[in-house]
Amino acid sequence: MTAIEPKIVPFASAAAAGGAPFVTTPVRYDGILLAGFGGPEGQGDVIPFLRNVTRGRGIPDERLEEVAHHYRHFGGVSPINGQNRALKAALEVELARRGHELPVYWGNRNWAPYLEEAVQDAAANDHTTLLAFATSAYSSFSSCRQYREDFARVLDETGLADKVTIDKVRPFYDHPGFVDAFENGVREAVERFLAEGVGASEIQILFSTHSIPTADAERSGARDIDWGPGGAYAAQHEAVAAWVMDRVRQALPAAADVHWELVYQSRSGPASQPWLEPDVCDVIGELPARGRRAVVVVPVGFMSDHMEVLWDLDTEAAEAAEAAGLSFVRTPTPGVSPAFVAGIVDLIEERLDGRPLAERGAVTGLGGSFDVCRPGCCENIRAGFKPAAAGLVP
Repeated sequence: MTAIEPKIVPFASAAAAGGAPFVTTPVRYDGILLAGFGGPEGQGDVIPFLRNVTRGRGIPDERLEEVAHHYRHFGGVSPINGQNRALKAALEVELARRGHELPVYWGNRNWAPYLEEAVQDAAANDHTTLLAFATSAYSSFSSCRQYREDFARVLDETGLADKVTIDKVRPFYDHPGFVDAFENGVREAVERFLAEGVGASEIQILFSTHSIPTADAERSGARDIDWGPGGAYAAQHEAVAAWVMDRVRQALPAAADVHWELVYQSRSGPASQPWLEPDVCDVIGELPARGRRAVVVVPVGFMSDHMEVLWDLDTEAAEAAEAAGLSFVRTPTPGVSPAFVAGIVDLIEERLDGRPLAERGAVTGLGGSFDVCRPGCCENIRAGFKPAAAGLVP
């Protein structure tokens, strides 16, 4: 008889509980947990939502109003909940098409429907072995560990920690289904500008992602890997951007002289706190002096067109490009494209089948995309370590 490994990963399925970085034992999951950020769905929701996002930080409502106007510009409605409804429906269709009878439970960290409701609904239906897909592709506190901490908190607060287990799909920053939209978008934008007579050396590609505090970036990813400056978070984005540009140049030899760099957006911390730079709008303002006539902004850090894309890129970055006299294109996010939805189900099947590492989809070869997060990864230096699912303590 095979010995059962001791459970050293809290809240985990039996297959993941032993702490191996990759789970190659098939798991009979009985539900998928789609874990989102959440967003307001009316003007009256905006400030309560922002209080949830910033809870514990003591930010007064007057300062929250500085961010609230982004949402109020769109009627107080964030597109993110609608996008997750569409993603949930698309996943259910693709799972059924592949013969998986797996319900998808959707819950958010910061707005209704909350994760608590989703986990309680699953447990009420006797679906107690859950695999979570968090709607964020990269390694950092806010994009990975914070979701894992919320899974642990929800299981504890609902009294379901002894009944329900939650594993998590690995970071999927370089999965073929995720990067497909970025590759296609850049290629099409470059083709358009070349056809309009813009020289390749006059085109600038800006791969944009959410800025995070530098201290969080440096602690992102597994601690035993030397990621370089900016930790796993910066390294993963750089690797994806480099892969996209390599593919575009292979498809379009005329694009050999197109320039690119990684930039950041949506900074929200105090001026005294270092965050990842440079800012997308600052770089756009410098492009004419570099001899650029056109800019392509690629939202490589984002799954869908939520508020940071609609406001920070489609509004502010577009205005910066206009002020600089540059032609501007913002490329698509994955959204609910067939390639992305199929890619998510591929990630789910990795865990259902216990697929070995060599058979998993990844385009960059960077690595560090673990099924079970390693000890101490993605620390929040301001709050320290809290209990977290799907990873080794702390």
